[in-house]
Amino acid sequence: MMEKQNGKARVLIVDDEPSIWELLGEKLESRGFNWRGCSSAEEALECLRREKYDAVVSDLKMPGMTGLELLKEASQRHPRVAFLMATGEDDVRVGVEAMKGGADDYLIKPFNLDGVVGSVQRAIEKKRMEAELEKYRSQLEDLVEQRTQQLKAAMRRVEQTYDDTLEALGAALDLRDTETAGHSRRVSLYCLEIAGAMGCNSEQLKTITRGAYLHDIGKIGIPDSILLKEGKLAPEETSVMQTHVRIGYELVSRIPFLAAAAEIVLAHQERYDGTGYPQGMMGEEIPLGARIFAVSDTLDAMTSDRPYRKALPFSAAREEIVRESGRQFDPDVVRAFLAFPEDTWEIIRSEVTKLRGGPITALGSPAKGVLPIRTQWPN
Repeated sequence: MMEKQNGKARVLIVDDEPSIWELLGEKLESRGFNWRGCSSAEEALECLRREKYDAVVSDLKMPGMTGLELLKEASQRHPRVAFLMATGEDDVRVGVEAMKGGADDYLIKPFNLDGVVGSVQRAIEKKRMEAELEKYRSQLEDLVEQRTQQLKAAMRRVEQTYDDTLEALGAALDLRDTETAGHSRRVSLYCLEIAGAMGCNSEQLKTITRGAYLHDIGKIGIPDSILLKEGKLAPEETSVMQTHVRIGYELVSRIPFLAAAAEIVLAHQERYDGTGYPQGMMGEEIPLGARIFAVSDTLDAMTSDRPYRKALPFSAAREEIVRESGRQFDPDVVRAFLAFPEDTWEIIRSEVTKLRGGPITALGSPAKGVLPIRTQWPN
């Protein structure tokens, strides 16, 4: 028996006949291997526990634990170690079965010593390549994960830029139409609360909030003489005002990431009973975001000051929304709205007033005192 610590591959030979592993060990040593011999599978497992080996050459039939049993234990405890099963000529079938069980090769007794050396070399090289492949795969997975996180971060930055642009558009509209200053911001937050209560996912929340924020963007194309008129609009002026829906849709739908939000812009004046405009859609034909918007818009319109009247209390708006359930409003949306206490909406209005001129909030529950000041989206 010989054992050297010089960086050479180490082989553990297991056979209940020491003369066998002495003969095989000398041949391996002459070809540059270090080796150690064991007379039993139990002793081999102890050697594997204490020391590092590159390969095990084990006899199939041994007293006590058999070679197959050793293979099973060694494969579980030391998966990086190559395992070769030595069998007699009559046990070739068992050798093949051993390979199916995890052995890297089988050797037939009496040994062709040069053949054994070649098999050991191939088995060790196979294990080395498997380890390299596993290392490469692990590094590749880490790299993919790193690149994925970088891409997600970049997409978040792009998305934030998009939303900052939307906020600028909304702010520009507020400056032009002082009567509705802060309206888009408030309605967006009302929509966010109701949509969240209805179980909308992250993408739906983004779409609904963006659509609500941009719902009146088409008013950019309405003449000031009509948009800013303090009295009641004449029929022909009403027709012009109603075109803001399609003008807004045409503007927003050209932007790919706002395609879904554009549908809300187009449908935000539809009514649940089909008497709205521009398409006369009814019921669930109307996008969910537009149905949620209808309730939020009425809530804000009634509780905001107008040149012709003072703001009404939230209780009055609540009564009107209940009265119009099934006609102007989707009953399911109304139920979601009614689940909130009145102070939810009062808190949102108050916080938006404080943050006038700051970016839109799109995360958290203002009713619970959580009102971040950046546009962020739940996962």
